[in-house]
Amino acid sequence: MNIKLAVKLLGLLFIAILVAVAFQQGFFQRLSDSQWVSDYVAQNGSRAIAELVLMGALFSCIGGPRQVLAFAFGYALGGVNGAIFATISALLGCIILFYFSRFVFREQIKRRFEHKLAKLEALIIHKTWLKALMFRLLPLGSNYITNLLAGTTCVSPWQFFVGSGIGFLPQMFIFSFAGAGVSLSDAHHLQLSGGLFALALLIGIYLYRTRLGKELNQAVKADT
Repeated sequence: MNIKLAVKLLGLLFIAILVAVAFQQGFFQRLSDSQWVSDYVAQNGSRAIAELVLMGALFSCIGGPRQVLAFAFGYALGGVNGAIFATISALLGCIILFYFSRFVFREQIKRRFEHKLAKLEALIIHKTWLKALMFRLLPLGSNYITNLLAGTTCVSPWQFFVGSGIGFLPQMFIFSFAGAGVSLSDAHHLQLSGGLFALALLIGIYLYRTRLGKELNQAVKADT
């Protein structure tokens, strides 16, 4: 028990130090500066990409909008690569917060929201990946709150992450191609972004109109 507590505290301390350093160095502010991201990649190559993915994960973990990452990464790396690396970054942020909630904050959150969490868990415990996908495609609630609450439940982590990762992709491609379109002055990127947006919207509407969508919407309303 003491070992588990020590591991939790060390993990919390490590992430807290990384976040504090990122704030102190102004990394989170720079992530929203597409030109800075582009220059950083040009100067440091593949090492810069790895560092930006890590910074983006921390940025996403504390509630930073993933669309900002996609736009900046798209500007620096191009539409496809930008979307892929921004999605990896956002998914890492999701994983970090999910496990922090599960192993560090779980008991505190469950004590405060026990009844609401029980309802949410009952609805997402089955077909977790599909309901996570719907959460990401539709504006049903805050991504930060979704990750935090999901971590306190007993849902399958890999299903939650798979659904989240797939659900992130449409918006990430839209914003990444928008960023790449600004960089490359290529109207085709913006047209493709519009097409992806329409496709994501149609998928979201279809899922929302199913029984799963109605159940999930009820869960979100119960937690607000």
